[in-house]
Amino acid sequence: MRLTRFTDLALRILMRLAVAEEDLPTTRDVAATMEVPYTHTAKVVARLQHLGLVEARRGRGGGLSLTAAGRAASVGGVVRELEGAGDVVDCEGTTPCPLRGACILRGALRRAQEAFFAALDPLTVSDLVATPTGPLLLGISGSAAAGRAESP
Repeated sequence: MRLTRFTDLALRILMRLAVAEEDLPTTRDVAATMEVPYTHTAKVVARLQHLGLVEARRGRGGGLSLTAAGRAASVGGVVRELEGAGDVVDCEGTTPCPLRGACILRGALRRAQEAFFAALDPLTVSDLVATPTGPLLLGISGSAAAGRAESP
C-alpha cells in the first residue's frame, strides 16, 4: 500500500508541529521547510484543522500548533481518515473487472489494507517524534529556518 502525497505531507506536518515548542511556524514556514508548494501545504493544514488536529492562529504571534487531540491522535486513525475507505484496487471502474463477483483477491487486499492501518493504530503522533526522530526533526527545521534567514 502506498500513501498519497497528501497523507504523507499531513503526517510530516503533524510531526513538525509536535516538536515545535514556543516556535509557532506559519503555513509558509512549513511549506518551505518541507520543500513543497504553499498551496498544497495550505490544503493539508486546512484538512488537519477540520479534523481538530491543528490550530491556526492569525496575526502577530500566530502560527500553527498541534492540539491535544493532535498529539494523542492514532496514526492509523489519521491515515484512515485521510486515505478514505476506498479499496486498494478499483474493480468497478470505467471497465469493471469481470471477476469482481467471485474474486478472492479483492477481499484479500481489503484485509491487507486493514492490517496496514491496524499496524499504525497503536502509534500516536507523539510517538512519532520520540528520540531519535524528534531531536533530528528539530535540527532539520532549525537549519531550514536559519537558511531562509541568511538568504537575501
